Amino acid sequence: MQRIIVTGGAGFIGSAVVRQLIESSDVHVLTVDKLTYAGHLENLGTIVDHPLHQFSQTDITDISSIESVFETFQPTGILHLAAESHVDRSISGPSDFISTNIYGTYVLLQTAYTYWSKLSTADQAGFRFIHVSTDEVYGSLEATDDPFNEASPYKPNSPYSASKASADHLARAWWKTYGFPVITTNCSNNYGPYQFPEKLIPLVSLNALNGQPLPIYGAGDQVRDWLYVDDHAHALIQILMNGKLGEVYCISGNSERINLDIVHEICDMLDKIIPQSKYVPHRELIQHVKDRPGHDKRYALDASKLIQDVGWKPQETFSSGLRKTVELYINNNEWCKTVMRNSLSH
Repeated sequence: MQRIIVTGGAGFIGSAVVRQLIESSDVHVLTVDKLTYAGHLENLGTIVDHPLHQFSQTDITDISSIESVFETFQPTGILHLAAESHVDRSISGPSDFISTNIYGTYVLLQTAYTYWSKLSTADQAGFRFIHVSTDEVYGSLEATDDPFNEASPYKPNSPYSASKASADHLARAWWKTYGFPVITTNCSNNYGPYQFPEKLIPLVSLNALNGQPLPIYGAGDQVRDWLYVDDHAHALIQILMNGKLGEVYCISGNSERINLDIVHEICDMLDKIIPQSKYVPHRELIQHVKDRPGHDKRYALDASKLIQDVGWKPQETFSSGLRKTVELYINNNEWCKTVMRNSLSH
């Protein structure tokens, strides 16, 4: 039986990975999560008590604790998703991003390498370390530029993306220097269930439901390439099972959207789903605010290498995924209250 560690497994994307691993395969999963403001056991639902699931509240920068995790659990693979990920927070407080995203990744790589080097030849051959990164390491695209791909140069523009770029370079170095079996993924913007309500889609959905302002940076003309979180989780599991060692894979939903158009779509969707709301039309809640520093204009990724090598493709369209997401926020108010309450303690 495979034994997989998922770091950041109580977060938005990590919990989707854990749920899929438990629900669709015979895999023993250990969720490692510090449980910061964005990590909540509620994201795992009933999976948290599944007989094939374990949880460890551990900070990935704590070397002795991470070493103990490896020694006790004896993993056959790692899906490394633990990261500080909000650009605004990285601008106001970059130190946490440097610590978690760079030093934490180093701790995991070195601990995993030390553990792997002591395995039998057969067990070494089956081991994988999947380092999960972001499209933001490539910088910003102009409107007519081709999407980024695995050969695009790194041009990070925020403390967040710079910290993730640094971690990507560490992952590559452990592959090139030590032969450690690393695969790196760079993914476009995710959306879907259990995303912490500071990101665009949940923030707009929840604010609109409660009649609160919908803040839009600048003109709202920034373009992002969106991917439903369950499609991302499926891609990561496929890469864990079938990806080529040492490679980089871009993961994309091929769904570029202008931010303001997304907000309009959410507002119009809410108008139809809850026409009795006193906030109809929800578009009247939109407020344009000062743009943030270094705000990238456009992200987009070409996932053709992943499709060719692994055979993955997204299952959700943007509209179908968005409706599922908005309906979850309408129907799961208790989860929203719980995670927001929990976040206040961090």
